[in-house]
Amino acid sequence: MSTGDTSVDEIHPFKIELLPQVLDDLRQRLQSTRWTSQIRGTGWEAGTDLQYLRELVKYWQHGFDWRRQERELNRFEHFKTQVDEFGIHFIHERGKGPAPFPLILTHGYPDSFYRFVKLIPMLTDPLSYGGRAEDAFDVVVPDLPGYGFSDKPARHGSIFQVNDLWARLMTDKLGYAKYGAHGGDWGSTVTEQLARSHPGSVVAIHLTDVPFGHLLQKKPEDLSPAEKKFFEHNEKWLPKEGAYATIQSSKPQSLAHGLNDSPAGLAAWIVEKFRAWSDCDGDLESRFTKDELLTQIMIYWATESIGTSFLPYYDFANAGVFKWIQEGVKNWIGSSRVPAAFALFPKDISQPPREWAQRFFNVQRWTEMPRGGHFAAMEEPAALAEDLRAWFRQFRQDAVAPSIQVRSTCNSSSTSTRSAR
Repeated sequence: MSTGDTSVDEIHPFKIELLPQVLDDLRQRLQSTRWTSQIRGTGWEAGTDLQYLRELVKYWQHGFDWRRQERELNRFEHFKTQVDEFGIHFIHERGKGPAPFPLILTHGYPDSFYRFVKLIPMLTDPLSYGGRAEDAFDVVVPDLPGYGFSDKPARHGSIFQVNDLWARLMTDKLGYAKYGAHGGDWGSTVTEQLARSHPGSVVAIHLTDVPFGHLLQKKPEDLSPAEKKFFEHNEKWLPKEGAYATIQSSKPQSLAHGLNDSPAGLAAWIVEKFRAWSDCDGDLESRFTKDELLTQIMIYWATESIGTSFLPYYDFANAGVFKWIQEGVKNWIGSSRVPAAFALFPKDISQPPREWAQRFFNVQRWTEMPRGGHFAAMEEPAALAEDLRAWFRQFRQDAVAPSIQVRSTCNSSSTSTRSAR
């Protein structure tokens, strides 16, 4: 994948534009799919249903228009810049209001910046979506390293580094001295670490879950009845639904070889999670269109990033004692003072009680949503947008306008990014 120059001091406009041969190769692979068998009547019980996958692949071949999706994605302001050793791809959309509040949104697995495409305009232009202009945000949406169009890590452990990358992106690159942060899944882990390590810049955070890493710590002896129920649910969930995390934490490379080579296999691995983790009651397309599902899958396919998207799992599971001592010290000296809000969606994979969150966060807002699941920004963007507006309204006076202007180089070599195998 050629991205043009991303020197340390510059931010380059970025355009998503796949080479024709990437799409030609994809069509050939889809046409040559070698289908497996499935015992009649099992449906989705043992994993992705064969009949649905055939329908999805057929649409991918004959109905899905990637170029149309490209045009839609490129309506956002995309950029790429070098932060430490990583080229970071991100969207930076300015708010339409008197004093937009800067907010960085961090995605999780199995997605990318695309998680937030419905949410971004609701935050940047609230007046057009039934809100108030004074609630506008400047929105920054990066791809995690190893995801989407950001660079792939060259070594293990990058998940522990992302919060520092985001801090540099927001302050050194974009000039925001103060800002807020939101995330879910791995995005909640990064957002927690960002608040912990950079409380002088992060005025408040908003999460859709309590980072799962806290479950890996020693179980407290003073669990409340609600916390005990939460742990019991997790213990039942993990053997049946958590196998994906086990393999991605232990032998991710073996899985990655197959998924990176087979578009049908990649689709099967990803769509099963969209069905299982969303508020769809088994009807996947009641929440996501085929175009939405395939656009997310295409980002993985075009960037060959499925293997590197597993790295946070592997890094968490295989971090040494010294790393966890370092993280423990950071947690101890870091800030739990940063105000935190939670928006819990009922069909998400984790449903922690408030008292569990209060063990690790300065919880000042707790919203239990009536609908939605793991992909809240895609499933219930309006509800999430309103909760973000309401939460950050009280902190707007703490944020200031960018102290520096974005430095960008606009030329033919840097305005177009073409992904190729």
